[in-house]
Amino acid sequence: MEKLTTYFAHVKQEIQKVIFPTKVQVRQAFIAVFIVVTVISIFLALVDMLMSAIVSTAVGS
Repeated sequence: MEKLTTYFAHVKQEIQKVIFPTKVQVRQAFIAVFIVVTVISIFLALVDMLMSAIVSTAVGS
């Protein structure tokens, strides 16, 4: 039982060292991720349409 108590004491010490992001930082990270995902999605959609057109032309259908 002593090991468990010691473990949780160490966990509490480590959690106190953690620096959690502020609301502004979380919002900025969310916006950055959203923009990057959107741009990559649009790029991949355009590449897919281009490749589809090339294959359709090559196959002749």
